[in-house]
Amino acid sequence: MISGVVVTGKENYCKQVLALACGARTILEIGALAGYSGVWLARALPPNGKLISLEVSPKHAEVVRATFAAAGLSDRAEVRVGSGLDLLPTLVSEAPFDLIFIDADKENYPQYLDWAITLSQVGSLIVADNVIRGGSPFQTPPPDENTAGIASYNRKILEHPRLVSVAFPNDDDGMDGFAISVVRG
Repeated sequence: MISGVVVTGKENYCKQVLALACGARTILEIGALAGYSGVWLARALPPNGKLISLEVSPKHAEVVRATFAAAGLSDRAEVRVGSGLDLLPTLVSEAPFDLIFIDADKENYPQYLDWAITLSQVGSLIVADNVIRGGSPFQTPPPDENTAGIASYNRKILEHPRLVSVAFPNDDDGMDGFAISVVRG
């Protein structure tokens, strides 16, 4: 267990529903932490489906592996250790992914989006967590690098010609939420 981080069942159930709705057979998770979100995503996969979770921390990756094993999902869920920006180029041969979930270092969200589009196909979903953050991404200028990354991500998903996007609050107090983008031709 990793303290200080709370992901509600409601949020993860939403991710699972999205994976089921798009018929995901391959899912990429950028930022795994303890593997809780990955479990919900992997449960949406068919038996021959594949979840690849990227985690920068070797310590957290061990927790993720144990979480996947305890959930009986080691046959379809794996974790790869390293910086997301270093690992993403290595996934080109395994693309396309049907769903890409982004919940990692916020300052790199814009680059993660670029890679998500590269690793997707028409109809893929790109889901990013923490895009509302109490309204701070909408301040000018954003108060810090993490918030600036989220603000840039939010602008990019609205302006990108290959994406149709929406953001909405998903936590109990409405202070944070997801952005969901569908990749189109």
